[in-house]
Order: sequence, then C-alpha cells, then structure tokens
Amino acid sequence: MYLNRFCYLLLISAVVGSIFTSHPIVIWFLLANVMTLMIYGMDKMAARKAWRRVPESTLLVFGVIGGWPGAIVGQQLFRHKTQKQPFKTYFIVSVIVSISVIAAIYQLYPFLSY
Repeated sequence: MYLNRFCYLLLISAVVGSIFTSHPIVIWFLLANVMTLMIYGMDKMAARKAWRRVPESTLLVFGVIGGWPGAIVGQQLFRHKTQKQPFKTYFIVSVIVSISVIAAIYQLYPFLSY
C-alpha cells in the first residue's frame, strides 16, 4: 500500500512542479514518462522480492496521464507486464485514450502547439 501511495505522491509533486515552469506541458510529459518508467521498475523489483506490488490500476493511470511511452520502455526494459492479459488489452486502450485526449486538446486549443 505504501508503494501505491508513493506513486500518487510523485504524481501530485509532478503536477505542482510542472505548473510553475515556462513550458508546463512539455515538463509534465517528461516527468510523467520518467515517473512511469520508475514505477514499472519498482513494481518489477517488488514482484521479485515478494513485496507488496503497485496495483495494475495505478500503472494504467500513469499510462493514461501521458506516461505511456515510459510504460512501453519500462515493459521492455524490465520485461514486466508484457504478456499478462487483460492488462495488455487495458494498456492498449489506455494508450489510445491518452492519444485521443492529447489530439482533442490540441484541436480545441491550437495555441498550445506553439
């Protein structure tokens, strides 16, 4: 449970930290991907040591909020969650949702692309 709380504490810290930068969207995207990669690594280590794991829902949330490239790298780098169903299907859906939301935001707010 503590690992899950730590993940969401990281998420809140990244939101607050990225808001106060000159390019909050770029910083957010970078932070989300680095955090997601780290969380996949922590979850793989927890799995090997039989510690309490990061819930799959948390891994999916971090993918939806923009960390899906980091999740893909983490899955391949750590050989983690690459074959497990239904997680794999849910992850693909979360990537599609994330890309759709990003596309909609840029369609509605074209000034963000500058």
